Amino acid sequence: MGCFAGHHAQFLGSFAVRPPRRTRLITYAAQIESQEAVPLAPRARGALYLSVKRRGSDTVIGNLRQEGSLKALFPKIRGRALQAVFLNTAGGLTGGDHMQIAAHAQADAHIVLSSQAAERAYRAQPGEIARSELTLNLDAGARIDWLPQETIFFDHAALDRRLSVHLDGNAAALIVEPMIFGRVAMGERVRKLHLTDQWRVWRDERLIFADAIRLTGDADQLMKRTAIGAGAGAMATVLFAGAQAAAFVDSFELSDRSGASLIDEDLLLIRLLAQDGFDLRRQLIPIVEALSSAPIPRVWRL
Repeated sequence: MGCFAGHHAQFLGSFAVRPPRRTRLITYAAQIESQEAVPLAPRARGALYLSVKRRGSDTVIGNLRQEGSLKALFPKIRGRALQAVFLNTAGGLTGGDHMQIAAHAQADAHIVLSSQAAERAYRAQPGEIARSELTLNLDAGARIDWLPQETIFFDHAALDRRLSVHLDGNAAALIVEPMIFGRVAMGERVRKLHLTDQWRVWRDERLIFADAIRLTGDADQLMKRTAIGAGAGAMATVLFAGAQAAAFVDSFELSDRSGASLIDEDLLLIRLLAQDGFDLRRQLIPIVEALSSAPIPRVWRL
């Protein structure tokens, strides 16, 4: 049968039989549908590699490489820490995008990393998922404050995100990741979402923290569940790994839906839930100001 079918197809082709108009329309429609079902090539790629070092009492750029849609700016701000602001020139994330950021703080250096604006995770085509990877390496005595502005998720967004932090000796890191599920003021609801957010933190090559968030399906309904979001429309995870962690555990006034946990003497985790982005930032700013030993980035101001 296979041989016969092959000859039959060749036979029809040799005569160049012209199908009726209706048949041609159906054929063209089927071709369009099959093309739409095939995942498209990545829409945007970006990579940012930054190394900083100590020079005297200041932190300065050691090495910098920028590729594709990721760029870095360095505002002139006095202080021991170097402030870097990154931006995604693609204007947001959608299915197929791939962004990579890697930062290395050499011994006794201190860098504060933030974003120029809130990141936006837009609607993705079926089968397409955006990927974002962050790697932070800290030598002994170094410190990194990772303070991006919010990631705003739109309906049908799809994002896989990974964070890896490697600490040596007494290095310290402050990690903040705020997320907003639809803008309340705009009447937006996220009825379909694919989100995975995995965190891994090592100190001296020993895993000291692992966390994973997975939200798939109707995010609006999932966030209404008591055990997940208790009706919140925004959330943030704050992790402080440093010698002073224990001193901060009772320092913050948190809402009834938020909480803090001292995982170890040098590891503090805070999970915040809020009604919207404004309420979330209102809760976050005093926490970031307390945990950060450098001035809070200007882009964070309300």
